[in-house]
Amino acid sequence: MSKPFRLVAPFAPAGDQAQAIAKLVEGFRQGLFAQTLLGVTGSGKTFTMAKVIARVGRPTLVIAHNKTLAAQLYSEFRQFFPENAVRYFVSYYDYYQPEAYVPQTDLYIAKDASINDEIDRLRHAATKALMERRDVIVVASVSCIYGLGRPEDYKEVMLLIRRGERRTREDILRRLVDIQYERNDVDFARGRFRVRGDVIEIHPAYEERAVRVELFGDEVDRIMEVDPLTGEVLEEKPVVAIWPARHWVTTEERLERALRTIEAELQERVAWFRAQGKLLEAQRLEFRTRYDMELLRETGTCPGIENYSRHLDGRAPGERPGCLLDYFPRDFLMFIDESHVTVPQIKGMLEG
Repeated sequence: MSKPFRLVAPFAPAGDQAQAIAKLVEGFRQGLFAQTLLGVTGSGKTFTMAKVIARVGRPTLVIAHNKTLAAQLYSEFRQFFPENAVRYFVSYYDYYQPEAYVPQTDLYIAKDASINDEIDRLRHAATKALMERRDVIVVASVSCIYGLGRPEDYKEVMLLIRRGERRTREDILRRLVDIQYERNDVDFARGRFRVRGDVIEIHPAYEERAVRVELFGDEVDRIMEVDPLTGEVLEEKPVVAIWPARHWVTTEERLERALRTIEAELQERVAWFRAQGKLLEAQRLEFRTRYDMELLRETGTCPGIENYSRHLDGRAPGERPGCLLDYFPRDFLMFIDESHVTVPQIKGMLEG
C-alpha cells in the first residue's frame, strides 16, 4: 500500500533553500544524529522539510509546540503530499480535570474529561497509517511522547476480513467486542457496529466511512465501504482490516496476567495502609480497585484504564510506557519545529 513520497508544489527551491536541502540530505546519509535548520519567519522552512522528506523517503514525525502550529503544518504537508498519508496527532482533550483529594473535607474528586471526537479519529488514523504503510508523515504536538498502548498489542488484535473466507457471524461479533467496538443498532457512530441479519456494519474508529460485511451462511460474501449516514455503497473491497477502537488494548492472556499482578499489588498496598492505621484509605482503595478489576474482567476496559497500563503491558516499575514514537519503524525521520520552544517542552517530562 505504500507509495514513494511525491511532492506537489507549484514552485522550485529558491535562494538558500537548494543549498540547505542538499546539506540536510547529505548529513542524513552520513548518519548525523541531529542537524539544525535556521531561517526567519516566511523563509520556506516547511517547503525545505518537505523536499528533504521526499528525497529521504522515510516515515516522518514532525513535532510542533502547540495545536495551532501543528494544524498549520498538517494543512501545508497535506497540500505538498496529496498522494501520501499525512496525519495529525495532538491531545484529544477539550477539557481535562485530574483526580484530586481534599483531606480537610475528605473529598475525593474523580477525573473528568471531554474528548474531541474528530481529534480522536485523527489520532487513530495516524496509528493505523503507521501500521500499514511507510509513506507516512505525522504532525504531532508533545502529546506524541505521552503514554499510548503498545503497538505490538495494537497490531496483534487487528481483525482482518477477506471476501470468500469461512467465518461465522458470531466470530466476527466476538472479535469486534474484543477490540473495544460497541454494538449499537440505533445510534451508529464511530467505534460502533450494528447487525441486521447476516449484514454487519462497522464504523472504524479512524474512518469517516463505514464498512459493510455481508455473509452468506458462514462465508464472507461481500465487503463494501458505505456512507454511514445514507448507506450508499462507495467502494467494493476484497479485504478489510479493522483496527482497535481504542489504543489501550491487550490479549486475553495478558489481561488475565494483569489482573493477577493488580491483585498482588492491591493486597500489598492495602496491608500497608492498615499497618499505618489508615483503615478508610485501605477500604477506599480496595473498593475502587476491585470495581475496576471486575469491569476489566467483564468488558475488557474501565474508566482510567491507563492507570493500569504497567500491568497490562507487563512493564517493570519505573519503565516508561509505549508512546507514538514506538509505532514508527526504527529508521524514521524526525523534525522538531520551533525547537527553542518545543525541546524544553519535551524535556519537561521525566527523561523526555
